[in-house]
Amino acid sequence: QAMEKEVSAALGKGEPGEILSSAFKLKVTREDICTLHHLHWLNDEVINFYMNLLVERSKGEGYPALHAFSTFFYPKLCSGGYKAVRRWTRGVDLFKQDLILVPIHLRVHWTLLVIDVRKKTIQYFDSLGQKGDDICTTLLEYLQEESKEKRKLELAASEWTLRSMSPQEIPQQTNGSDCGVFVCQYADSISRDKPITFTQEHMPYFRRKMVWEIIHQQLL
Repeated sequence: QAMEKEVSAALGKGEPGEILSSAFKLKVTREDICTLHHLHWLNDEVINFYMNLLVERSKGEGYPALHAFSTFFYPKLCSGGYKAVRRWTRGVDLFKQDLILVPIHLRVHWTLLVIDVRKKTIQYFDSLGQKGDDICTTLLEYLQEESKEKRKLELAASEWTLRSMSPQEIPQQTNGSDCGVFVCQYADSISRDKPITFTQEHMPYFRRKMVWEIIHQQLL
């Protein structure tokens, strides 16, 4: 009940610019948090903060080593090529990670790309069941550049498997507004090496849970 109260207060009336949580060099305002209310679309701030919470958790015992790119990474890569994002991995060896998450914003829709370095797979998760084969290819090309630049090693594309997950394999949204929540929850399951078992019905609960998690900077 105390948690419900806190969540309702965060989603309630107040100064839109009031900062309700700040960590990872990110600030989440009341206005940002309110994108988790009812059927609003999630914004970059909420998704990036949540991805950082997943990375933070992965530093604990028994979790796969995780790196998550910001939502601004993919558009930058597309517009400027490898040069534009070369410095995004300063201090991070992508090839020592188990998993790399790339949240992707396609104008009015959120999707998730997941690189599993252990299995050499690049998979695309879309809660509307659309294919992202080109996006997978773009990210493989990025990894090849990154490997040449940072390790002086050629990455053999033939060793990698790229695929878009089919609507039968992953839960799908049945409305036009929950894609961002789906992306965060796909990422949550994947970053724990757990099967994805939620459905559209869980979305109202996940939205409220994420409000609490972001305010407390702690995953439940």
